[in-house]
Amino acid sequence: MTTGEVHGGNGSATSWRDRALTVFPAGSNGEFGIPISEIPILARGEGPRVWDTDGRAYLDFTMAWGSALPGHAHPKIREAVTAALPEGYNFAAVHRRSVELAERLHAVIPCAERIRFVASGTEATMMCLRVAQAATGRPKVLKFEGAYHGQHPVGIASMLNGQPVSLPQSDPSGTGASWIEDGVLVAPFNDLETTRSILEAHATDLAAVIVEPLHRCLAPAPGFLAGLRELTRRLGVVLVFDEVVTGFRLGLSGAQGHYGVVPDLAAFGKALGGGFPIGAYAGRADLMEVVNEHRLPGPRYAWSASTTGGNPVSSAAALAAFELYSEPGTYERLHAAGRRFRDLLGQALRSADVVGQVLGDGPLAQIAFSATPVTDQRTWLASDRARGRALMLELLRRGVFLNPMGTKLYLSLAHDDSVMEEFAGRLVAALRQVAGR
Repeated sequence: MTTGEVHGGNGSATSWRDRALTVFPAGSNGEFGIPISEIPILARGEGPRVWDTDGRAYLDFTMAWGSALPGHAHPKIREAVTAALPEGYNFAAVHRRSVELAERLHAVIPCAERIRFVASGTEATMMCLRVAQAATGRPKVLKFEGAYHGQHPVGIASMLNGQPVSLPQSDPSGTGASWIEDGVLVAPFNDLETTRSILEAHATDLAAVIVEPLHRCLAPAPGFLAGLRELTRRLGVVLVFDEVVTGFRLGLSGAQGHYGVVPDLAAFGKALGGGFPIGAYAGRADLMEVVNEHRLPGPRYAWSASTTGGNPVSSAAALAAFELYSEPGTYERLHAAGRRFRDLLGQALRSADVVGQVLGDGPLAQIAFSATPVTDQRTWLASDRARGRALMLELLRRGVFLNPMGTKLYLSLAHDDSVMEEFAGRLVAALRQVAGR
């Protein structure tokens, strides 16, 4: 292959697809079952759109699974990164930009008395759990059924529900780790009473409860997060917020500020870097002290180091993204856009005469094909997920790039009314096609 082929972003999508099939399992980096003949090989992105190697444009409602909240190739982030590059790409050490970024986070995130950077949201949630285990001396953690907390086994446990289980038993499907069944307890999201009974029965073994405050696209029921906060505090269990999705998306102070509940520890990623890879975990000073290397090798110590965490290029991008998020009216606009978008989705369902409901909060939305309220994983699994997948594939064919795991849709600062209305028109046509009308 020539240099032009590698770097030019041109040529047949089929040839690029064939090359991808040669080097990637299923020809993808984890796009979850897009038919091989339809996998788009992307060449570039700008604002709310991406283009494939054939030059075909797509409206993007995946936005790098939510990490490109400013929009693709935002000029302020490009400028910041360009300025940082001549100074060095990585030091694997504290540098001035990481200090500045940590100070910014410390000032706005309620729980962030201390912070450490890692390279991804997966590492951030993993470290929160390790910190909790080291601080409490307890081995087990509790998560909520259907939640995704990253690529480590705990993060995936009971997400796929490949095996029918009775709660609080965890399902190891997709984890590659049989020990999950002994180390992880599972509760139903939005069911405080069942969660209370599980917590009280297992508190002496539980280091942490980890929760997505916005569970995928399911909003917390009134009092649910506050109830978790009261329960975990009373029982001496560490409360962890997985804010990889909600951080800097629901507000500058994340879900903590948006919902008014402060956890003990929190994990961040995705939007933090404005599209560049970075993660962070933060929390109470006494808990974060367990990663202080001066405690090595004591019993209340958790090894924490990251070769690329908070590197100067990603930190520069994150600082630029932070400035964008800090502009007056940013979150008012994002939340207004989210409400407008969810209204458009509801109108599309009615126009196509399809039974469904619209989920989400802030600049996030999802369609559930169900006449029954969807509030947790079991009610989500009872929805018509086959129709959801069919809709995803039909939208892809109609030039909409979206989360291949379902109909979860991400808005960015680049999605204006015209983009949302353009999508809504394609959605109505796709809904009618899938419904056979």
